[in-house]
Amino acid sequence: MLKKFLPFLFLTLLSMIPFFDLFHSGLPITHDGQDHVARIANFYQNLSEGNIIPRWAPNLNWGYGHPILMFLYPLPSYAASLFHFLGFSLIDSLKIIFGFAFSLSGIFMFLWLREFLGNYPGFIGGLLYMFAPYRFIDLYVRGALGEHFAFIFMPLILYFLLRISQKKEHHNLLIIGGAISLSGLILSHNAISLMFLPLIFLYILYLKFFLKTQKNFIKNSLLFLFLGLGVSSFFLLPAFFEGKYTLRDIVTAKDYATRFLDFGKFLYGQWSYGISGQFTVQVGIVQWILSVAALLSCLALYKRKNKLWILTFSSFVVFLLTIFLMTPSSKLIWDKITILQKFQFPWRFLSISVFLTSFLGAVAMSSILKNKIYLVAIVTILVLFLNKDYWHAKGYLLKEESFFTRIYNGTTDTGESAPIWSVRFMETRPESHIQVILGSAKIKELYRNSVKHEYEINAVNKTRIRENTLYFPGWNVLVDGVSTNIEFQDAQNRGVMTFFVPQGKHMVSLEFKETRFRLFADFISLFSFLAILILWKNKQFRLF
Repeated sequence: MLKKFLPFLFLTLLSMIPFFDLFHSGLPITHDGQDHVARIANFYQNLSEGNIIPRWAPNLNWGYGHPILMFLYPLPSYAASLFHFLGFSLIDSLKIIFGFAFSLSGIFMFLWLREFLGNYPGFIGGLLYMFAPYRFIDLYVRGALGEHFAFIFMPLILYFLLRISQKKEHHNLLIIGGAISLSGLILSHNAISLMFLPLIFLYILYLKFFLKTQKNFIKNSLLFLFLGLGVSSFFLLPAFFEGKYTLRDIVTAKDYATRFLDFGKFLYGQWSYGISGQFTVQVGIVQWILSVAALLSCLALYKRKNKLWILTFSSFVVFLLTIFLMTPSSKLIWDKITILQKFQFPWRFLSISVFLTSFLGAVAMSSILKNKIYLVAIVTILVLFLNKDYWHAKGYLLKEESFFTRIYNGTTDTGESAPIWSVRFMETRPESHIQVILGSAKIKELYRNSVKHEYEINAVNKTRIRENTLYFPGWNVLVDGVSTNIEFQDAQNRGVMTFFVPQGKHMVSLEFKETRFRLFADFISLFSFLAILILWKNKQFRLF
């Protein structure tokens, strides 16, 4: 037991070293860190008002509101909101989940690799997974919360697939674990989950056709895939299908064409806190060496008739493919396959490269080790030494909590989530929540939260009202309880809601509700969650 526990304990302790800088007061200065706090503030406000699926950020976009929460991975915000509810500040909540995500990613990689490679190779794989240069780019340069969070679930999905292929006991619990892991990946980052999905299918095929798996493995795997997709549907479906209402494809069009990188940059690059094109995209020196060594190990595995050689060789080929897709030579592929363009930055494939090189490194060590513990120590010291300058914050931003909870002068994205009938950024704050633009009326604000605004309007004559809130499908205007038409494409009031009220005194309510499509997606998630509860409560119940 001690022998099995020590690698886990040591890996956990090592994982804490890179987030010592998170204990410093203030927010590490990163590209997106401040914006993440502002998003979480709006997300938490929705939750505190009873909106369990936050979709509208009321204080962003200079106070005009923004639909970014519909398109932005919600799981990290749910996690940060939990810590904020427990009493931590918004900034501290963000730093806590950054730290937890870093540690958990290495632990879960170790958990998966240990199942078929052993403790020490699993330890090295977990170490490489955490201590890759790109992980510190996400943590201390970009502040890429979603990508950073996604690293938790990639190895966990494969762990549950492997266990499902091997075990008959705890059958339902393994399916539940796999489904929750897949939904966790999807809810952590849209693009990374799409990149990783082909690897999931390839791993299922490998387990089925090259290893001895239990009966109904494919059916059980498909079940956990459907449940995982189902649970995340409340976010996945609207984010995918309602993107047509945003500037996403316009703002990000052809952006990928200027983001390709020369192959040499993946071998080594100077550390920088700069923007895209300036920060290093190196895979890691140890990662390269051990990946090549893993390729050489394939021959020995093949001679021993160990089917692991198939997975190792395939992983190396896919690793090279990810590198190729980040170089200018792949531009023709990006031009033709439009779904790749949704990723925006080719170097996002580094997330997959980090995963694959960690696996390859563990395979190489399993061939080399032969219980030579000193080799584990050498590799560990080398990995830590080569990354020691990367796990530090550039500086710290000191802001009051109110800076994030009040009106925020920005959308926290590059405008891709703005409605297509609006401008990318409003850029100035409105003078008031609501105003008269034609006619005469007195307005009294009665109630206001994230998704509901109530007014008493006493109109002298037929009056046109401008509500200084951006329109997006889901917003409805009710005059005395009756739905009225909304104009939002007027050139003089572009993107915001205007409407008429007749002469007299009226109760006016503006409400942001779930559309029929979003309700459909919500019900899919609900039914999938109920199916998981049935599997959990009835451990003997099997669909297959």
